[in-house]
Amino acid sequence: MSKETLSKIEVWKGDITTLEVDAIVNAANKTLLGGGGVDGAIHRAAGPELLAECRTLGGCETGEAKITKGYNLPASYVIHTVGPVYSKTNPNVARLLANCYKNSLALASRHNLSSIAFPAISCGVYGYPIKEACKIAVDTTCNFLETDQTIKKVVFALFSEDAYKVYTTYICS
Repeated sequence: MSKETLSKIEVWKGDITTLEVDAIVNAANKTLLGGGGVDGAIHRAAGPELLAECRTLGGCETGEAKITKGYNLPASYVIHTVGPVYSKTNPNVARLLANCYKNSLALASRHNLSSIAFPAISCGVYGYPIKEACKIAVDTTCNFLETDQTIKKVVFALFSEDAYKVYTTYICS
């Protein structure tokens, strides 16, 4: 990870729905119609227009990403991505999680967005261990930023103190 790439990354503790960035990433389920955790919080904060737009998207596959307006959020857009359910016996979970970050970043770049915030995708009810997920998230993001000229700021927005510590420790080591 180059110093220039690392200078584009921030770790922040708090509610992702309050961030003033171009896009926040929603750790969504395949229907994109809301749920618990980050997904439910984003839908509640954005208002009913977000659900109405999501109904037009036809869902989303694991590792893929789709974009909507942000409606009542400070962020102009929401990028919805579906993380994998963690399983020690599924060798594809790491690739699928990396794809969540790659595809979300690529979508932001294609829409000329310069700032994006990610939650800890798949680390809630989907059970992904935070340390493994953090390494995938940060490494995938840094690899993308090495060649992308559009995105100037990536925020890892962590809700829990434990997740925040894992990310800051990994990035600062």
